[in-house]
Amino acid sequence: MSYIVDFTNVSTFGLESSPVAPALAGLRANEARYFKNKYDHDFTVEPASEAKETIDWVHRILREERDLVISSHPLEATVFQVENIKWAYVFYESGLSINVLYTLDDAGKRAVGFKLADGMEVPAQLATRFKFARQKSKLAGTIRGSFFVIKGEY
Repeated sequence: MSYIVDFTNVSTFGLESSPVAPALAGLRANEARYFKNKYDHDFTVEPASEAKETIDWVHRILREERDLVISSHPLEATVFQVENIKWAYVFYESGLSINVLYTLDDAGKRAVGFKLADGMEVPAQLATRFKFARQKSKLAGTIRGSFFVIKGEY
């Protein structure tokens, strides 16, 4: 069952099994606030069991672009389009959030972003391959993030 993420009253609903559930909920709320403020879009997620196609698409991009396989269990995911950009998000039990920004125009921006919830370690499969910058968030504490540009067509 899908639901709209409330960034005013942050809830760990759907993320309870994560050891960093409150921080991951804050990270998810931070994304919801961004999309509401920038695009007037309600950030809606669904359990991973109902989002297999979205998760498979994100995992395919990771595998084909950077030979990456995420070992953490996905908890929730979403895919939506605002303006001419397809966005996908997967939230993992470890506290990792992966997003795909995929502009539908041929010459547009396409990238994969990684965000780490406050309190989680950098996953081994990312630690040696990416540098993570820090940003502060009222909802999520300190977020560490990195990204790479997508070169292929998906």
